[in-house]
Order: sequence, then C-alpha cells, then structure tokens
Amino acid sequence: MERIRTDILVIGAGSGGLSVAAGAAQMGATVVLLEEHKMGGDCLNYGCVPSKALIASGKVAWGMSHASVYGIADATPQVDYAAAKDHVQGVIDQIAPVDSQERFESLGVRVIRERGRFISETEVQAGDHVITARRVVIATGSSPLVPPIPGLDRVPYLTNETLWVLREQPEHLLIIGGGPIGMEMAQAHRHLGSRVTLIEGDRALGKDDPEMSAIVINRLKAEGIEIAEQAKAAAVRGQAGAIEVEIGDGTVYRGTHLLVAVGRRANTDSLDLDKAGIRTTKTGIKVDAGLRTTNRRVYAIGDVAGGLQFTHVAGYHAGIVIRSALFGLPAKAGTAHIPRVTYTDPELAQVGLTEAQAKKEHGMNLEVVRFHYEHNDRAVAERRTTGLIKVMVVKGRPVGASIAGHQAGELIGLWALVLANRFKMKHVANMVAPYPTIGEVNKRAAGAYYSPRLFESAMVKRIVGLVQRWLP
Repeated sequence: MERIRTDILVIGAGSGGLSVAAGAAQMGATVVLLEEHKMGGDCLNYGCVPSKALIASGKVAWGMSHASVYGIADATPQVDYAAAKDHVQGVIDQIAPVDSQERFESLGVRVIRERGRFISETEVQAGDHVITARRVVIATGSSPLVPPIPGLDRVPYLTNETLWVLREQPEHLLIIGGGPIGMEMAQAHRHLGSRVTLIEGDRALGKDDPEMSAIVINRLKAEGIEIAEQAKAAAVRGQAGAIEVEIGDGTVYRGTHLLVAVGRRANTDSLDLDKAGIRTTKTGIKVDAGLRTTNRRVYAIGDVAGGLQFTHVAGYHAGIVIRSALFGLPAKAGTAHIPRVTYTDPELAQVGLTEAQAKKEHGMNLEVVRFHYEHNDRAVAERRTTGLIKVMVVKGRPVGASIAGHQAGELIGLWALVLANRFKMKHVANMVAPYPTIGEVNKRAAGAYYSPRLFESAMVKRIVGLVQRWLP
C-alpha cells in the first residue's frame, strides 16, 4: 500500500475536477487526481459535447428538407445514423486531448485511475494508494436518474449515457422526461427522420417561464413531435423494437426505442462519506456558501454539490475553491448570475429571475420589458423571426432575462455579465451593436425600457420645446 501526501486531492475528472487540478498544479500546489472511468466526465463523453454534435447533424438534415423558403429546392436527406454517431465520436475525440491523462500529467498532476473512497476524516483510499491531503475536492458529478416505473427494469431502455452507443436509428423514439435533455434529443432525432413521442408527467420545460417555453414547445409540435404533458408514466412493457409506455389515465404510447430522461442524481454512493463526517441532502452533498462540506477540509463542487447541474457551474465552482483552498481567501458561490440554455431550435435561455419569480420578490417595483424577434432585421433576413426576449428590471437594474429564439444561448451571455456586475439598463443602452445582427435584440430590449420615458413623457416634450426656443 503506497501512502501519498499532497496539497490538493481531486476526486473526479469531469469539468469541475479538471479545472481545479489544472489551476492548482499550475499555481504550484501538489495535486493528485482520481478517476475510475473516462477523463472528461459526463460533459465530454455523454452530455454537452455529444448532444450538441448530434443536434448539429439534425440541423443539417432538417435544413436540407426545409430549404425552399430561401429559394432552394427542398431535398430529402439520406441520413446515415451510424455515420452521424461517427461524427459525434469524432467531435469527442477532437476535444479529448485537452482532458486527457497525458495532458494533466504534463501539468504536474499525479493521475490515478481508481475509485476514491474515504477511510477516515483525513484519508482517501484509491486502489493500492492511501492519500492524505491538505484539502480534498469532491467532483464526482451525477448520473442519469432511473425512476421506479413498474416494468422499466424488464425492457431495454436508453439514458444519456447509453444513447451514444446506439448505431441503428430509432424508427419511433419514446422519451420519458420533458426537461432540457429530453427536449433536445426529441428534436435532434426528429430532424434526423425518426418519429418521436415525448411523455412528461408535469409541464414540459417546467423550470422555465411558461410563455418562453411555449415558443419552443410549439415549434417542436409543428415539426411533428408528439408531446404529452401531465402524463405520468405508470407502466412500461414490451421488448426491443416494440415498447409500450402506459400513463395514469390508461393511454398507451408505442414505439421502437425508449429514452429515459427524467433528471440526474448525485454520484455519492461509493464515496463512504460517513467515514469522513460528510453529510448529504436529498440532492447531493451538503455544502456551505463557500462549497465546504461538513468536513472543513473537504469541498464539493459541480453536480455532486446538489445545486445547479451545468458544466459551466462546475467550472465556476472550481474558481471559488481555488481562491479558498490555495490562497485562503474568502469566497462564496452565488447563483443569481448563472445562465442556463436549452439547445433546441429555437433555443431557450435564462439568467436570474423569471417574470413570475421577479413579481413574487419585487412586486410593484418590477418592470418587464419585451422585444420580439420579428422586429430584428437579421432575424427577418434569415427567416428566424419566432422569438422573444423579456428583461425583468427593478429601479433601472436588471434582475433577470429570459430569451426564446435564434441564438438565445449566445445572447444570454450579455445579461449574465450585466447581472454579475450589477450593471443597469443604461449600460446596455449605451452599447453600440453592429447592424444587422441578432445581437441587436439585446440593445432593442434596453431601448424598449427607455422608449416610454423618452417618447411618451410630457415633461420631456416640454423641455425639448423650451430648449428649441432658446437655441440660436
């Protein structure tokens, strides 16, 4: 048994863990990194990267068959699903060296490809190694949640992890779960030519503003995706190629393949956290505002910390931990400035408070400004006029922004910057956006805030009239 002493021990080589390991090593700390599965974690191998690659394939196929609006004859795409999956793997392979064991070893990180588990409050065992660290960072991520639906354990089903090994295109894909993963994969497979039925026990895209999510849902329905809401799966039965999902009212949906996308659960089971005095909650590891667990030497970041489950949040958490663990400086993680995006077409993006949340928190002080894509010239030129931006403003300061439309994921970055730095609407209004761009949507939203104050104000008109009389 080899005993190792190090400054920083990172358990998990996903986005957050890799960010901590790279940052700490390059700043002079000794670092040990444990990973029993694939380097890069869920995002690289099963989540963000492969899903966006498959979405890209679907967009090309759909564009070919819907080109006539641009003066180009529609064409029936010859979709090779296995080749599309090769494209997905090619994208993973191109990014993988950045997350590879070789790269991190070149940075001075000792990488051990074993599962880590606590054996005391100060020690972690990984294979034949016992590691003692000044600070431990748990970054083990999350895994697909498989609900206890009767019969599900007796039929073949896919998750976001196993979907990528499928080489035969589903003729009719059933999806249980109407969150971002379910909606993205529903549209990607529809664009590639599969029939798709999505079954959601509550409201599809239920965490988002209903007005904004309706824009996305209506598009997916218009593209031929069957979306059943308030339809909780009560039973699953069948066999490969012939699967049935029955909901509470007895309605049965039939398809050839089943994807389960109802959420994720934190990866904590194999860590033996109780031996380290680390408490958990229903959603993950209990942490304070500085991401410390109930063991003051141990931090938890990313999905396993039980909060927002996004790759960029894990990266943000890594920065908080580096500030605290390496420099001993106070650092707290917030959520008000964290954006999220669903990569459907149109995209759906949110940062800060939704309209309903802002009304509840700020009441009569809230103003909601709106701007529709149909008034953006670039959107008109590209036939992308379905979309809306809403900005929630309190006393001149944005507290949230919701965008449904083309490039919403790119547009939301400006509002994340605004919220992170407590900028006001005047700062966005002062920005000059190039014409014609989709980015003008943000500028015009700020204009929508000031227009009534400038063009509908009797006081402004009186002042202008007086000034004009006195000007030489």
